[in-house]
Amino acid sequence: MNVEELRTYCLNKKGVTEEFPFDEHTLVFKVMGKMYALIALERMPPQCNLKCDPEKAIELREEYDGVITPGYHMSKKHWNTLFLDHLAPDLIKKLVDHSYELVVSGLTKKLRSELESLKE
Repeated sequence: MNVEELRTYCLNKKGVTEEFPFDEHTLVFKVMGKMYALIALERMPPQCNLKCDPEKAIELREEYDGVITPGYHMSKKHWNTLFLDHLAPDLIKKLVDHSYELVVSGLTKKLRSELESLKE
């Protein structure tokens, strides 16, 4: 999966926006104002950071040693860095979905209600 395909997949989720809050090289995707994915646009090989359940994060790092690593410049407990060239697109999508769902589950009732009321 290339960066543009990943960007499209992230943006197609309900309530998602994209922005560059840190610098012009780090594209950030937010659901209802909360980060769930970051893409390092100029890093080679292509990489993205995704939120992850802490136990699942450890399992993924062990199973995909060197390809899924602790989140670069993020909380190592809650974020993973994925090296996109070395992972199947279906796995990347599954991990994007997991990150999105984690963030949505942590939203306030008010924000979840607003998200649910948005059109697809």
